[in-house]
Amino acid sequence: MNIKVNLKLFLFAIIFYITKQIHIYAMLMLFAFLHEMGHLVCGIFMGLKPKALKIMPFGLSVEFEVLPKEYNKKIVKGNALQMKKLCIAIFGPITNLIIMIITIVFGQNLETALYQEIIYANLLIALFNLLPIHPLDGGRVVKACIHIIKGRKKSIELTNYISNTTMILFTMVSSIAIYYYKNIAILFIICYLWSMVILENKRYHLQKRIYKIIENS
Repeated sequence: MNIKVNLKLFLFAIIFYITKQIHIYAMLMLFAFLHEMGHLVCGIFMGLKPKALKIMPFGLSVEFEVLPKEYNKKIVKGNALQMKKLCIAIFGPITNLIIMIITIVFGQNLETALYQEIIYANLLIALFNLLPIHPLDGGRVVKACIHIIKGRKKSIELTNYISNTTMILFTMVSSIAIYYYKNIAILFIICYLWSMVILENKRYHLQKRIYKIIENS
């Protein structure tokens, strides 16, 4: 399995250090790692082989090898692979919720500050990743569900629309949070998300052109 490090990780680490939030960033990265291990374990359990592990500014990303046979078993208008992708995507946030519940039940003896940090960090990671913004887990879940119900082409179109709409709304809410909390780190998170959304938009328009060429041929 190849391991790749996104250099933006060091930039974000410097930013959080300057804003005196490096402790929070380190804790988020720790639980983001456990979040991704949830994806990894689920993928291996389903018979997929890990291909690459990317260390990103806000966590990790696991890529799996996909064999041709994964596309053969059909489920409604999708295939078995989409169902596996759905389970893998949802298991990351579930991992964080499990950690949060374990802490609530068995972590009463922890220091109050640490107890609260563990709970809020995992809740934040779970909710953040469940945003229906592709390629976050929520976006992947939406895309897989639409693919199974309405087919691949429709899943690409609707996921792109939902992702962009959610990102605009998230930016508006986050702008208020920046003004209220005076936290510049939120701004960098928004910029990072927009960079991913813009990249996905480029892929969407490329796929759209390919479909148009196929339909006109």
